[in-house]
Amino acid sequence: MKRIFVIIAFLGLAISAAAQDVQSCRSVRLRFFSSAPLEDIEAVSTLGVSAINPATRVIYFKVPITSFQFKKKMMQEHFNENYLESEKYPYAEFKGKVLGTTDLTKDGTWPAEVEGDLQIHGVTKSYRVSGTITVSGGNLAAEAKFNVRVADHNIKIPSLVVKNIAEVVEVTMSAQYQPAVKP
Repeated sequence: MKRIFVIIAFLGLAISAAAQDVQSCRSVRLRFFSSAPLEDIEAVSTLGVSAINPATRVIYFKVPITSFQFKKKMMQEHFNENYLESEKYPYAEFKGKVLGTTDLTKDGTWPAEVEGDLQIHGVTKSYRVSGTITVSGGNLAAEAKFNVRVADHNIKIPSLVVKNIAEVVEVTMSAQYQPAVKP
């Protein structure tokens, strides 16, 4: 029994030490922009969350689909009900890793490539995204811009509105990380 307690205590310390390296952001800004012949569509969310571990280079994002705000209420309704089906698929999620050998614990602004899986509308697809990571005083900030082909995530665009919605949507992300709260 004493041996089990020692093993559990050791695992707790190891997990606690690893968690101290993690930085998180509870207000990731995500913007998507669709430019089509008849109209441009833009939506923004600041309710995404993210975590990054500079030591392991693992990065994670999650955003509620319903948190995207549009200029026109009707666009927001169609987006959630008809295209992204947010009741059935409430979140978009990315799990990946920062590539390369840049030391993410040293101050500076670094070009970064991230590779991982993006799940939208219940469909997961691999992406390789270029961006920038800035380290200042030990805190990280990340920015990226990439394209998502809606058909790759099984998002159907009715032929009636095909000239209103682009086949490829530009996604812009920015996050300001803070060290995780120590237990």
